[in-house]
Amino acid sequence: MDSSMRAASRLRERLGSAVFARVAGPAGPQNRALIHGTPGPRWFGPDRPIRAVHGDASMFIGGLRALLLQSLHPLAMAAVEAHSGYRGDPWGRLQRTSTFLAVTTYGTADHAQQAVDRVRSVHAQVRGVTRSGEPYEAADPHLLGWVHVAEVDSFLLAHQRYGAEPLDGAGYDGYIADMSRVAEALGVADPPRNRKELVARIGAYRGELRPTEEAREAARFILLHPPLPWAARAPYAVLAANSVATLPRWARTSLGLPRLSGVAEACVTPTGGALTAAIRWAMAPPRRPL
Repeated sequence: MDSSMRAASRLRERLGSAVFARVAGPAGPQNRALIHGTPGPRWFGPDRPIRAVHGDASMFIGGLRALLLQSLHPLAMAAVEAHSGYRGDPWGRLQRTSTFLAVTTYGTADHAQQAVDRVRSVHAQVRGVTRSGEPYEAADPHLLGWVHVAEVDSFLLAHQRYGAEPLDGAGYDGYIADMSRVAEALGVADPPRNRKELVARIGAYRGELRPTEEAREAARFILLHPPLPWAARAPYAVLAANSVATLPRWARTSLGLPRLSGVAEACVTPTGGALTAAIRWAMAPPRRPL
């Protein structure tokens, strides 16, 4: 291996380690070994679409989009505002979410069920009243349903636009069906299982969605004021811009986000593709020498 290849390898390792540490947290290496190294049956086999989507760098954009979209349900946003600690510990919340996704996607069936049981236990304790006097419960199957479809729609859209290998029609429906298994375990009633059902379900929630001050504050925090070192802010801004660009127009308007011109949006998408490709390169396992 010549010096340029060694330098590229070291750069790749440093970048990959930095991203993994941010997303997975201090227990990341231990959790990864447990998730992938424990023998036993899994909820999803190696050929399932959920593994392809959740293992791709496009999830960085899809995750931000999901948070923005989810915030437009006033009951979901009130629960997040009062109980999630997203302002005081945003990276902790990200790490818990990414670990849950990794365990349910790649871990053993027993570990996946244990992860679901922990989340359901937390949800059972989250309840309150919005500023306008509406009661909410995080364990409400209908509210969980909105969180679920916003995630599925966001992860899929980001993967189709920025993923290394976009899914075909069967894979698209297969991903929605895979995610329905996790959703049912979490308490979602009759989650969508294909594209037609997903579109219909999102449309059914539209009448309940509205902007609140909490939602707009959360959007400003997520997009403009993330607790990041200066060196990471430019790449994060690219991810944030692409997450906004993928939102439907009605969601952008509700959150008070700027409307991009066709030219501006056409310029944003290639930057998102380039950045996700760079993240994918950095986080790919090193090749073994021949």
